[in-house]
Amino acid sequence: MITTTSPTIEGKQIIEYKKIVFGEVITGINVLKDIGAGIRNFFGGRSGGYEEELIQAREAAIEEMENRAEALGANAIIAVDVDYEVLGADNGMLMVSVSGTAVVVE
Repeated sequence: MITTTSPTIEGKQIIEYKKIVFGEVITGINVLKDIGAGIRNFFGGRSGGYEEELIQAREAAIEEMENRAEALGANAIIAVDVDYEVLGADNGMLMVSVSGTAVVVE
C-alpha cells in the first residue's frame, strides 16, 4: 500500500478514486508516563514515554486507514492528513486521526 501526503504519486497514474478513508486511535496516557513527563518538563528534555505513545498511536491509525482502503480494493492512499488532539477532563487521552483518499494506481 502506497501512502503519501501528496495529491499524486510520481510515476503512477490514478485510474480510480474510491473514497475518503479514516483511521482513528484514542489512547490513555498512564500515571507513570505523566510523572516522568512532569520531571522532564521541570528539568528540560524530551519525554520518551509520551513520544513512544504518540508513535504507536500514529502507526496504529495509519494501519487502520490502510486496512480500510484495502477493503475497498485500493492500492494507494493520497493526500493523507494526520491530526492530534488531547481529550478528557484531565487531558489524559490522546487521539490520533488520519484521513486520505483511497485510490487505485497502475
